[in-house]
Amino acid sequence: MDKYVRLEGVWKIYPMRGGVKHALKNINLTMNYGDKIGILGRNGSGKSTLIRVIGGATKPSMGRVIKNMKVSWPLAFQGGFQGSLTGLDNLKFICRIYGVDWQSKVEFVKDFADLGKYFYEPVKTYSSGMRARLALALSLAVDFDCYLIDEVVVVGDQRFHEKSKREFFEKRAGRSFVLVSHQPSYIKDYCNRFFVLDDGNLIEFEDFKSAWDFYSRQ
Repeated sequence: MDKYVRLEGVWKIYPMRGGVKHALKNINLTMNYGDKIGILGRNGSGKSTLIRVIGGATKPSMGRVIKNMKVSWPLAFQGGFQGSLTGLDNLKFICRIYGVDWQSKVEFVKDFADLGKYFYEPVKTYSSGMRARLALALSLAVDFDCYLIDEVVVVGDQRFHEKSKREFFEKRAGRSFVLVSHQPSYIKDYCNRFFVLDDGNLIEFEDFKSAWDFYSRQ
């Protein structure tokens, strides 16, 4: 059976004082297994909302999202952490949800997140960077078909950047991903489909240059 993710007529509308905000406007998108989608967009254009809708963290106001492959949670989204639990306990919890043997993942997650002794401390004691590294490591502990990457690959120092790029763009080169980034080099180098999200409207371009030219003129 073919693996895909399909958005059909997806709108996301938020009530605001004095009116509403249309964060996503009639989004139609089919992503097949192996597609690497790059999305450029200014702050407030709806990028993070789109990622959360695809991942299921946010429900669309209208339309539907059909998922026929295993999709990660948004990698910049840390709302699923239980702050009173340790990093290790959160790993156990995530692995139980996805049916993964947690014991086989401990060393990888501990090493990748580079938390040292804090791996055994409550997540509520972590800095935002530590939480982001743990979220990234936990996502890599589960065998997803598609990863939703919301600029989390730029967390941390250069060593962590390089480690993240190897895991996502080299070791998992055959997987799908949706990459939302202000870093044009990531989208240019690693994506095969190029979009700009402009005021809630998702526009596809034939190549990176066309997408970047449009984005730069906004």
